[in-house]
Amino acid sequence: MTTYRGINNRLRVAFILFLALFGYLAYHLYGVQIERHAELHSKAKAKYTKSTSDEGVRGEIFDYDGNVLVGNHPVGNIVGDPSLLKNDTKCREAAAFIAEELDLPYPIVYRKLARKTFRQKQKDGTYKLAERRYVVLKKNIPFEEYEKILKKISEKKLKGLTGHITLRRTYPKNRMLANILGYTEISNDRLVPRSGLEKTFDEDIASKTGTIVYERSRDGTPLAFGEISRENAEDGYNLYLTIREPIQAILEEEIDKMMAKTGAKRGYAVMADPYTGDIIGVAQRPTFNPNDRSTMKQQLIGNPIIEMVFEPGSIMKPIPVAGALDQGIVRPDTRFDCEMGTWFYAGKRLKDSHKLDTITVSEIIQHSSNIGTAKIALEIGEPRLKNILSSFGFGQRTGVPLRPESRGIFYRYVSKISITRIPIGQGIAVTPLQIVRAYCALANGGYPVKLRFVDRIVHPETGKIQKIPVDKGTKIFKRPETKSEIIAMMKRVTQPGGTATEAAIPGYYVAGKTGTAEKSLNGKAYSKIYTASFAGFVPADNPRFVLLVTCDEPSRGDGPGFYYGGKAAAPYFKSIAERTLKYMHVPPDMTPEEYEAMKKAAAQKAREDKQKLWAREREMRNKRKASTQQQKTKQTTLVVRHKNNRKRN
Repeated sequence: MTTYRGINNRLRVAFILFLALFGYLAYHLYGVQIERHAELHSKAKAKYTKSTSDEGVRGEIFDYDGNVLVGNHPVGNIVGDPSLLKNDTKCREAAAFIAEELDLPYPIVYRKLARKTFRQKQKDGTYKLAERRYVVLKKNIPFEEYEKILKKISEKKLKGLTGHITLRRTYPKNRMLANILGYTEISNDRLVPRSGLEKTFDEDIASKTGTIVYERSRDGTPLAFGEISRENAEDGYNLYLTIREPIQAILEEEIDKMMAKTGAKRGYAVMADPYTGDIIGVAQRPTFNPNDRSTMKQQLIGNPIIEMVFEPGSIMKPIPVAGALDQGIVRPDTRFDCEMGTWFYAGKRLKDSHKLDTITVSEIIQHSSNIGTAKIALEIGEPRLKNILSSFGFGQRTGVPLRPESRGIFYRYVSKISITRIPIGQGIAVTPLQIVRAYCALANGGYPVKLRFVDRIVHPETGKIQKIPVDKGTKIFKRPETKSEIIAMMKRVTQPGGTATEAAIPGYYVAGKTGTAEKSLNGKAYSKIYTASFAGFVPADNPRFVLLVTCDEPSRGDGPGFYYGGKAAAPYFKSIAERTLKYMHVPPDMTPEEYEAMKKAAAQKAREDKQKLWAREREMRNKRKASTQQQKTKQTTLVVRHKNNRKRN
């Protein structure tokens, strides 16, 4: 018979077991609800929630007036879901249809659709087989063709085939401005910029991905009012450049003509507004077509106008002369002896292409005298010369939004003759944009403007504009007369008697300078390979643009001296400038009658100068002849005396 004590003991044991069980349950619930709450909640959430992402549209690039230079074009992509094609007959039917419609090899299409699984790497590093739900059969199908194929798939009720639309980056002008704009590539299903403005302004024009998180049913259907969170996609900003497409087209056409005529290795044409620094147009050859990737060789992708440097030759001469004028070291009528074309300094010979006597500073620029410019530099002195060139931006990056940019070679290798060589464009290397910036300062009265490629950045929805500011810099010229004096000299270069009459434009005063630089092959010796340039601005007294045309290594042309800047580059400066002036509706400086009278007067002055030079050359030749005759007479007299002395002895 069970006693009360036995019942009590069993009750105690049961109670203790109950307490232990309750404690364990409480501990377990604490671990589940408190310690592992975040982990278990995320696992549960993954079962009943889903997220989808939505990509915004990459910003487009326009010229100043809104013409599209880089855009986005819808294209189709046909994809397959091999997991839905469990029957091999259906798989072969779908593969045959796609191969025929998209002109693809049947075996490759069938292989893609027949592979039902793939090895999927897990977080712990192991692999497991997973269903293959997505394979790309063909990308970037023209939109109209894509819609037709999608309709046929629907009509034939082919399982496992579908499509989706994406935006492809397009360059509607093909080669136009290709190096400046740059290009993009698809990498891991993302658009990645590789060069040019596409890369520099990627943070502005790149779109932002949006994400929607929502609750779903067991079959994946979104629940009504089940949205948990939403982050909307954002389109990228649009860039508006300083480029004017019609003017850009002129530069591109004329630079192609120059390349064909001269057989040059490279060619550049850069046009800028001297008051704002806006790059109005820039053409570079050789180039590529970003729509045709077969043309995109690595050596063609960069921007030589900021990366490559060259010895500028005589287009450098107006810079030190302007500095000498501004500092009162010389006046336009100050005269220098140009030594009839040959001069020695520090034991080294310097030559002119023409024999010149004692001429003025204006004539030194007009005739492009190396000797005259070198003597002006000696008057300036080395420290002041370096400061003058630095103030015009040489040895410094221009700061344009393109990478990489060279500083050039500036006072890196200095010798006794550097002061006579750097002012004439030897022993210094510059980029085309550095020359353009310097000529902008000559044209606008001494303001070293910062060059701009981008005018504004615009929000695609609100239209809010972020303007890129114009930076004029600190004025270089201290004398107000310096601008008019140097421009008057540069006008004479394109008039009869100057070195660039082929750059003259009827009805307009053109200020400019030719440059013909021998190229150094090994950094020491110069070759008979040339860089020919012409830089200038027009109308000279109120410039609408600065223009540099450079012909690198011309190999053919009309007549002797085809490689000179006045022959290889000046004619294309004229054709570009003349067409641009007409497009801009810039009125001429003078009537046709006044222009002809100006030409006639300049030609007459050139003839008179040439006659004076010939007379001076004859005079010097006669002096040398007379001196030689005197030497011969002296020698004969000495010989006779010597003979007479011998007879006496």
